[in-house]
Amino acid sequence: MSEKTVRVRFAPSPTGPLHMGGVRTALYNYLFARKNGGTFIIRIEDTDQTRFVPGAQEYILDALNWCGITPDEGPGIGGEFGPYIQSERKELYRPYAEELVAKDLAYYAFDTPEELDAVRDQAKAMKMPNWQYNGVSRMNMKNSLTLPQDEVDQRIKQGDPYVIRMKMPRNKDVRFEDEIRGWVVVNTNNLDDKVLFKSDGMPTYHLANVVDDHLMQISHVIRGEEWLPSAPLHVLLYEAFDWNCPCFAHLPLLLRPDGNGKLSKRDGDRLGFPVFPTDWTTAEGELYSGYREKGYFPGAFINMLAFLGWNPGTSQEIFSLEELVQAFSLDRVGKAGAKFDAEKTKWFQQQYLRKTSDQELAKILSQKNIENCDLNKLEAIVSLMKERATFVEDILTEGAYLLQKPAEYDQKTTDKKWKNQASSLMEEWKKVLGGVQDFTPENIEAAFKNFLEQKELGIGAVLPLFRLLITGKGAGPSMFEIASFLGKQECIERMEEGVKVLGETHPVA
Repeated sequence: MSEKTVRVRFAPSPTGPLHMGGVRTALYNYLFARKNGGTFIIRIEDTDQTRFVPGAQEYILDALNWCGITPDEGPGIGGEFGPYIQSERKELYRPYAEELVAKDLAYYAFDTPEELDAVRDQAKAMKMPNWQYNGVSRMNMKNSLTLPQDEVDQRIKQGDPYVIRMKMPRNKDVRFEDEIRGWVVVNTNNLDDKVLFKSDGMPTYHLANVVDDHLMQISHVIRGEEWLPSAPLHVLLYEAFDWNCPCFAHLPLLLRPDGNGKLSKRDGDRLGFPVFPTDWTTAEGELYSGYREKGYFPGAFINMLAFLGWNPGTSQEIFSLEELVQAFSLDRVGKAGAKFDAEKTKWFQQQYLRKTSDQELAKILSQKNIENCDLNKLEAIVSLMKERATFVEDILTEGAYLLQKPAEYDQKTTDKKWKNQASSLMEEWKKVLGGVQDFTPENIEAAFKNFLEQKELGIGAVLPLFRLLITGKGAGPSMFEIASFLGKQECIERMEEGVKVLGETHPVA
């Protein structure tokens, strides 16, 4: 890695919500900057006004803030290299495009969209479906290379629409070293004459991002693999302006869980999991779910994303954002696409929940305004349930029986266990339970073991029935802990009611 002051940028386009692949790009830029004592910048690249989506910029900034990916410079923050929204930098770009024309490295093209479509249709008819505006075809088109100079001047003077295209050199090998992929070599005969400046007075991404990266002194361009085909053009632009080229690092694609193709915005809820950090509602009112609203901790989401393409080289999987900063390096980022795993994402969430203190989780649950349930009671519920929960909400849904009597009884357990002497056995255990003086988990367990010995029964003959009557469930945390939490009177009442209900609904011979 080059010994230079590290300045990196995440440069999303406000054409819709921020896909998790974009969040990963922002994360890797952030980690790289923090690891190397550098600066992390957000720049909004809104040069394509035709695809601008209202609210998208605000969504992007809010989503990154939720993730904890905070920039040092950017919209709403400022910095000495602003503005950080490209449409606000509009006047900067034309002189650079004109400079390339003056150097005979770019040219004016007056072809209308209709004329270009006609040429493409003609090429298709001639079995040439991939027609390009390039070093060969440009000489048959309407541009400043084929038209007389006076006609070019006249067209510009009278306001004819035009674009400025890169004059791609013929048969030149463009070489650059990618921090992840090693040396990349592309021959210019495979590249077209990309538009650098559009007829609406705005630069294209290609010109604007190179100019801005230079002016903002960006040292490393860390971006998605989809930009790799554009990198040779960008290298040529740096050469054309006689500027130092930043280091490039093109990140691997995020793949669908089956590995069959790139994970896209459209996959979202269709495949049963979010692909956006936070909820996004379209102008038509269609809702796309996000990780925040699904109940994920931002740290769990970020931890999961970090491992999609990078690994620390150790067996450690759970990292705080600060630990990721210390562990991260580009040489541990792979080239191959990374398959997204929805179940692994839930696992990360589960681990983060378990690492969160009972007190903190209780405070989160206290915002639900649960009746007759103070903070101490919530802490006790959390302590019982959090090892079995994935989301904070699960603590209340899975542990609903800790707050109210069961409304129904697990059918599978009932069918398997409620037979023969179940009712009389529970009546006997209820009497023993009622005799436990200090109703602690330890005392309840001791009484239970003594009961099993006297009856010469195995634990499986009694405990599932006890659990069924008290909780309505077939499995759960320690029944002795649950019983102690509920208290003796509540346990006795539940057992009496359960025996009565099951006796009526599941009579035994």
